[in-house]
Amino acid sequence: MKLKVTTIALSLLTYLSASAQKNEFVKQDSIFHPIHNSNIGKVTFMSQTIAIENFTQTDFLQTFELKEKTDLNIRVFLSKSLTNNLHLLSPNSTAEELTKNGNYQFTFYVDSKKIYVENLNIGAGSTESKNQRTLFRVPLISSTNEDSWGKFLWYRFFGNGGQDALTEGEHILQIEIRPYLKLTEVITGNVIAEGKLKIIVPEIKINEQLVKVQNIKPTKDWQISSDKIDYAKLEELNRKIVKQTFKNVTSIVAIKDGKILIEEYFNGANRKTLHDTRSVGKSFASTLLGIAINDKYIKSETQTLKDFYNLKSFKNYSISKDSITLKSLLTMSSTFEGSDMNSESIGHEENMYPTKNWVDFTLNLPVDETKQLYKQWDYFTAGCIVLGDIIDKSVPNGLEKYADKNLFRPLNIKKYKWQFTPQKVANTAGSLQLCSLDYAKYGQLYKNQGAWHGKQILSQEWITKSLSHQMTISEDEFYGYLFWNKTYKINGLDYEVYYSSGNGGNRIFIFKNQPIVIVITSTAYNTPYGEKQIEKIMQEYLIESVTK
Repeated sequence: MKLKVTTIALSLLTYLSASAQKNEFVKQDSIFHPIHNSNIGKVTFMSQTIAIENFTQTDFLQTFELKEKTDLNIRVFLSKSLTNNLHLLSPNSTAEELTKNGNYQFTFYVDSKKIYVENLNIGAGSTESKNQRTLFRVPLISSTNEDSWGKFLWYRFFGNGGQDALTEGEHILQIEIRPYLKLTEVITGNVIAEGKLKIIVPEIKINEQLVKVQNIKPTKDWQISSDKIDYAKLEELNRKIVKQTFKNVTSIVAIKDGKILIEEYFNGANRKTLHDTRSVGKSFASTLLGIAINDKYIKSETQTLKDFYNLKSFKNYSISKDSITLKSLLTMSSTFEGSDMNSESIGHEENMYPTKNWVDFTLNLPVDETKQLYKQWDYFTAGCIVLGDIIDKSVPNGLEKYADKNLFRPLNIKKYKWQFTPQKVANTAGSLQLCSLDYAKYGQLYKNQGAWHGKQILSQEWITKSLSHQMTISEDEFYGYLFWNKTYKINGLDYEVYYSSGNGGNRIFIFKNQPIVIVITSTAYNTPYGEKQIEKIMQEYLIESVTK
């Protein structure tokens, strides 16, 4: 009797699968697992990766404790593949048009409140998977750092309200999935899968001493400010850093009127720690070029690359390459076919690092004929390598010794660490390591119009050029000579800042109209939250704390 019932059940599944296939726009995977058939339209949760053949109802998570080094996966059961669902939104579109213009929309709720909606990037998932898959698993949180678009989706949810919503205690997380299609406008379909999970956020016990504003010890290079700060606001910030709400922040230093106002260290860092601030080091390339021009080792930033290299000896020579100037490299507006913002660009920095000669890599790049000099801003790390090479070959004894004599020693910076190119030239693309107070000296040098303790290290003219709107990035963001610019709007007031910026949320902020310099260091490299959390720290805590 049991065998007969099983046979009938399998026959029914086969019939349902065959019936569904008759209505397919593109051929999709058959639904033949009983667990799939009984959970169509559901987003289910699991901690371990369990093969579908072994997956049972008892493996569905009902409760999950959100903590470090854990795993959370979703398995989605669909009746139709993505492409077949998209076909319902646009019956006249071809399968290729649907896969190239559509994907899943995810909506996250916490305790019935909509927190985050994302139309998944078109590139997430292959054409084959969009056409065929009626069942898929993706990790949202992975203790092994499994690579997946799901992980980055979770990061974005977490950084856009999820973290604030998932406070200590119990919560209900709900996920809805819809198909979306972007043709002339975005069309969104009905929910095709949804699921709920109880999330338990454990209380994080911390040492309350770490929350208190840290005492500033005297130093011969800096006086200590007696100006007021908002202690309550600053301790609220410290608590979030200690509790890892803001992750991997290692230091915060604020200078006001040339004196130390705030000096805070976290996650094992201290006053002597050398911080790898990644692309913050690009700004130092600008500084050293300005000093070299002032010393007349280089005539001007308007000089072209042909003044320093025989460009015809490199690959992809064209006469337009002769017109590329040092200024265009300073302002990220050269015409090289190189962009760090486009992962497919042949001049992307990740293509440069494995090569034996980074200068040759850059100068061998073709010119992008669609670009006009000084007209299009495009982040281009390789250009900073060429600037460093030009400085190195133009100044006496090379860039490293020149920087020590003309920048670091005058600022009384004795402990620092360069990275080097394959040709043993100090790397002007980034990762120059200093302690936080020495980064503050660098920022204060610009605030002082190039002077330090009565000595003019950098010309005022160069600082004016560097801290100006040389290039427009967006409506409210600009670029100077390897410095960024933006304006924070807080309580009806504008706070314009120029700043050095590095991967993971590393910053040196130089306020335009206030006597303030702020340094933030972090090790949140290559994370989706590293940059966003620094913006929240500035917008919601630091600026108000130091301008009280």
